[in-house]
Amino acid sequence: MKIAKTIAAFALAGSLVAGCTTAEQTAVGGAAVGAAVGAATTGRVQGALAGAAIGGAAGYVVGKLADGRCRYRRPDGSYYIAPCP
Repeated sequence: MKIAKTIAAFALAGSLVAGCTTAEQTAVGGAAVGAAVGAATTGRVQGALAGAAIGGAAGYVVGKLADGRCRYRRPDGSYYIAPCP
């Protein structure tokens, strides 16, 4: 029964995140992974909370950087940003 509740919780969370921006989705994913790592390494709730905070912040930054635009280098060594192919 516990597994069924866990699967239902993940399904609900996934459906709620579906309408979010990339940065918000990566923040939620980062928070989930961070909480799991924090809980596994410390075995305490405080470790899970710290991991969720760090993972969420890192995920948000990664999501903001992944906005569908790429950084390209010209032959003269200068850079420009344009939409990714």
